[in-house]
Amino acid sequence: MQPWTLLGVLSLLLAVPDALAVKSHDFKTCSQAGFCRRGRALSARAAEAKNTWKSPYSVDVSSIAITPNKAVFTAGVKSSLYPDIQFGLELRVHDDGVVRVRMDEINGLRKRYDEAASWALISEPTISQDITWTTGKKDIRAKYGNNEVVVAFEPLTVSLLRGGKPQIVLNGRGLLHMEHFRTKKVEETKTEEAAPVPEEGAEDAAEQAVFEAEKEVNPRAWFEGDTEDDWWEERFSTWTDSKPKGPESLSIDISFPSHGTIYGIPQHATRLALPTTAGDSPTFTDPYRLYNADVFEYLASSPMSLYGSIPILHAHSADSTVGIFHAVGSETWIDVSHASDKSTETHWISESGILDLFLMPGPTPADVFAQYSRLTGTPVLPPHWSLGYHQCRWNYISSDDVRTVQRRFDEEDMPVDVFWLDIEYAEEHKYFMWDAKNFPDPVEMTNDVAANGRKMVVIVDPHLKRTSNYPAFQEASDRKVLVMPSSGEGEYEGWCWSGSSSWIDFFNPNAWDWWKSLFKTTALKSGWSWTSSTTDIHIWNDMNEPSVFNGPEISMPRDNVHYGGWEHRDVHNINGMLFSNLTSKAVQERTDPPQRPFVLTRSFFAGSQRFGAMWTGDNLGTWEHMAVGIQMVLANGIGGMSFAGSDVGGFFGNPEPEMLVRWYQVGIFNPFLRAHAHIDTKRREPFLLEQPYKGIVKDLLRLRYTMLPVWYTAFRETSVTGVPVLRPHYVMFPKDTKGFTVDDQYFIGASGILVKPITTKGATETTVYLPEDEVYYDYFSHHVYRGAAKGKDITVQAELHQVPVFVRGGSIVPTRERPRRSSPLMKLDPFTLRVALSKAGSARGELYLDDGVSYAHEKGQFVWREFSAQTAKKTVRITTKDLGAEKKDAAVDGVALASYNPGNTFAETIKEVRVEKIVVEGLGGKPASVKVEGGKELVWEYAPGVAANGKGEGVAGVLTIKDPKVLVVKDWAIVIQM
Repeated sequence: MQPWTLLGVLSLLLAVPDALAVKSHDFKTCSQAGFCRRGRALSARAAEAKNTWKSPYSVDVSSIAITPNKAVFTAGVKSSLYPDIQFGLELRVHDDGVVRVRMDEINGLRKRYDEAASWALISEPTISQDITWTTGKKDIRAKYGNNEVVVAFEPLTVSLLRGGKPQIVLNGRGLLHMEHFRTKKVEETKTEEAAPVPEEGAEDAAEQAVFEAEKEVNPRAWFEGDTEDDWWEERFSTWTDSKPKGPESLSIDISFPSHGTIYGIPQHATRLALPTTAGDSPTFTDPYRLYNADVFEYLASSPMSLYGSIPILHAHSADSTVGIFHAVGSETWIDVSHASDKSTETHWISESGILDLFLMPGPTPADVFAQYSRLTGTPVLPPHWSLGYHQCRWNYISSDDVRTVQRRFDEEDMPVDVFWLDIEYAEEHKYFMWDAKNFPDPVEMTNDVAANGRKMVVIVDPHLKRTSNYPAFQEASDRKVLVMPSSGEGEYEGWCWSGSSSWIDFFNPNAWDWWKSLFKTTALKSGWSWTSSTTDIHIWNDMNEPSVFNGPEISMPRDNVHYGGWEHRDVHNINGMLFSNLTSKAVQERTDPPQRPFVLTRSFFAGSQRFGAMWTGDNLGTWEHMAVGIQMVLANGIGGMSFAGSDVGGFFGNPEPEMLVRWYQVGIFNPFLRAHAHIDTKRREPFLLEQPYKGIVKDLLRLRYTMLPVWYTAFRETSVTGVPVLRPHYVMFPKDTKGFTVDDQYFIGASGILVKPITTKGATETTVYLPEDEVYYDYFSHHVYRGAAKGKDITVQAELHQVPVFVRGGSIVPTRERPRRSSPLMKLDPFTLRVALSKAGSARGELYLDDGVSYAHEKGQFVWREFSAQTAKKTVRITTKDLGAEKKDAAVDGVALASYNPGNTFAETIKEVRVEKIVVEGLGGKPASVKVEGGKELVWEYAPGVAANGKGEGVAGVLTIKDPKVLVVKDWAIVIQM
């Protein structure tokens, strides 16, 4: 272990940005990780052997058993290499068609970690009651609907088929290898005193035996390799990782024979459609790594692991989409290659754990999102205010500084909802304890912020300063809920911001209620709580990979011990999720009734979407990081983490005004919008900018607030269906092959809004891809563009003050156009409806509203309206109806819709909220009259369109209906007579 000091650590971390560029030598490559090296060597031997390669694993046919309901198949698995080692295989077919495949070592010397799924899944999936297994000589299979799952006996393979065509194949290349537990061979040492006197000729015989043994070829070398490669301990840099359980890695090849494009396995800074890492001319030479790590200034294009890990993949083609989710919490490396442009091969190598794979049959992207959501849960519906603008830096230095920043926003009439405090708010980095010198009045400061409808977010990291005058640490120590060192006794000690620190073991259930009690804002009868806080303070969980400054790969030693005796290597990627999970519940339960918490996490795993937001970590103020941030947010949405964003401006560096403006254009179209900066950067709050940059950013922030109804409606849909808030082209247009690799533009929910942020210096125009034969309207100018049946690129203006935003024909977009200082002040503001008519003269949109802070929406307290427009016989009718009432029996919304009442309490609070303006694009001519059905002529004006060319492009005709005095919560119809 390195002789670190707190001063040395801080000196390193506070150095100038150039000194903080990612140090690749701090993090392993596959060749430096014994189990990955072994897994890749196995793949290389198989490739060299080609058609002669055969997996040693086979099904023991005599052991096959099927449950009475026929949905669960089990069997023993044998390895020809180790006939005495037993494995067990289990297949379950869920009622939605997902197939779960589990394989574990049976009656081994030790138990493999098998609890990853219990942390990721929301409940035990429901098993199908309509499955019939058919056993043949070579396989057993079950057909259900158009799907079929086939288990081949020798060698063992598992295949998911649709219409008889393979979709997912496990062990098709024979790379399955579950390293079994074994006893370490202890070399005997001889001493002169104990050495027996050899008989005559015995010495020569012994030497001959050794010679013969050395000549003997290890019969298993073709599969396992000919050396014990880092089986029992492993060195990296100055650290030694003891491996008391020996080798226990898991290798499995997963092929997608009918799908040439794959997405997922966040988090990596790469293109959305994952580049290759193996085969001919790979893009990257190392596999994608899933190992949550604190990576300063990460590369903008790399398979290196970052802060979170979600082991999910989508495999896509024009015919279908399928997915796999592997519930494994240990370090995992994934190779990607293509046998052809229509198929994909992957190889997964995990350090420990069991095989626990979920095969999701799709066949559409929406189906795969739904299937994954039923497993791990949908993204949380966040508090409405958290979709506004968040202002942060490391660090606002005092309560007066916070008040000054708020005052300056108000003076410049710029909206903002949240002010953030980084680690310097806490006395000696003892979280929950304010620095009394700089923050003498935390409650009053928070109340001053809250007086304007705003919130505060403060950081709480997982490391606790090891000192008896820190109640959080002392109570954790007394309760014995801290992570233990490799000995399994005492408390692990490492270094982080607090200096000498220990880490709470959230795998220990004894830590749960205690941790939640710390966030109570009132004094407790027993124990310590955060009485110098208020319910207007929410939480930022950072450093929860966990980050340990003096640990291997800036993290915790793998042989540390958690609750239940599991090593840290078994649970590393799950660790960060439990921290944000418990923090979210703590913030939620500090009020009665509970209020929706906001918790931002840096580290995450499958299921983290249930607890809050994430951001892409310590990015750089560069154009490359701006661009890859978009791709990372899209990828995280595939993994369920829709509430995502990258730090506006970049965490490191001092972006020039042009870059900062462009970054705000990216940020306002991220689900999570936060500006953040390193302690050594210049202050760059938007009100400090010179004109015209300040005015442009002000307009951008106002645009974000204008579109909050779009964002909240999209989040509501995501919280129900699992389809991400930001939707890549393959999700919206799954059959359009030209859109499979498009990852620099995207749609916001089902709103019809298409965004193409600018991420290149000096740009004055850009190319936008339109995937269909439909009209698209420029959001700002009403210019109309027409796509094509096979997709079409258009060129649009993109000066610095312009961000390309389009409304797809056939959409109705609800907005609120009145500038306010914060989003809670908008709750009674009227709405504007933008009706963008399709080529056929129709349009549709939705608006979802609730109180934005409580859980009353789960009891039917909301307003959910549909707006539609139809054209028939020179008449356009714009109508609205109550979707809550119409879909009351819908299973997808469960209890909320079942208990919905149009006259619910929340609807009463906004019963006077009206539509103050309706803008109709694409009428094609001036109307003869515009009326509310059954009423008088309305006030309206019409701006005629201007044709630009013979392709149907130009400026659309725009009808503006002024204050029709129709209410949001009531049904109505407006009739436009042409």
